[in-house]
Amino acid sequence: MAGILSRMQRARRADMHTLGVEEARRFYEQGAEVLDLPRAPLARVEDLRIPVGPGIEVSARLYAAQASTPPQGWAVLLYFHGGGFTVGSLETHDSLCRQFALHAGVAVLAVDYRLAPEHRFPAAVEDAWGALAWVLQQGASQGLDAGRVAVGGDSAGAALAAVAALHARDQGWALRGQVLITPHAADEETPSRRRFAQGFLLDEATMQWFFGHYLPAERRTDWRFAPLHADDVEGVAPACMVLAECDPLVDEGLAYADRLRAAGVPVDLELTRGVTHEFIKMGRTLPEALAAQQHIVRALQQWMSP
Repeated sequence: MAGILSRMQRARRADMHTLGVEEARRFYEQGAEVLDLPRAPLARVEDLRIPVGPGIEVSARLYAAQASTPPQGWAVLLYFHGGGFTVGSLETHDSLCRQFALHAGVAVLAVDYRLAPEHRFPAAVEDAWGALAWVLQQGASQGLDAGRVAVGGDSAGAALAAVAALHARDQGWALRGQVLITPHAADEETPSRRRFAQGFLLDEATMQWFFGHYLPAERRTDWRFAPLHADDVEGVAPACMVLAECDPLVDEGLAYADRLRAAGVPVDLELTRGVTHEFIKMGRTLPEALAAQQHIVRALQQWMSP
């Protein structure tokens, strides 16, 4: 991990917060899968448009390892990519979604939710909730089993997954689980935010640049942005949480895991030592990334058994 950070510094990578939004999106897209595994060939990779609200459709991509649909339909992981609610796309997380579909034996539906600043809070949340409703109510049209659904994401996408799990609980929708990879859970000063504020891939200045595009500071205690501030987390789906030791977000991830456990929610927590934010997408270089992916695969297989 230190070697990767050193090479990035020698390459004089631009700090994302110094770029314009469109330039930052291109910058992230160009580098997002450089250290990731090659895109695994799958029998089914299909681009869709799904309705998520009145008059609103978003792009999505459905992955399945086999062309034929199982008799009971595909168990499905609804996945939200990271990127600070501002950058990221179906392309930046394509390899990762393929790995989950290939090894867990589930379908993965990745959602290209609307991004800020064009679409500010709570647009991304509404898209996440709308996509989940679509899977549960209309997913059978794509061979998906509404009785075996999990939500997941990384970073900002993990926050959307956590919020989607809370919404599902409130709506009486049964989920099998939630996969939270290096999640954003609150915008608060913590020891890890200070310790890893600069030079550990995700800088504090970049985080504030993301959040500034998404919502004003006075709204950042809203639980739909910061699930750590939810009034009640009792009864949400079991969580598989993967954290990185050298991540500014690690303390808030641990705090959210503690809240879930205190409320009686099963939490399978994997704290990966010596790695930074986004390590999960560095499987070409880091064995820790492959181990974390397999940890998630095992959780999905356990949750999704018929």
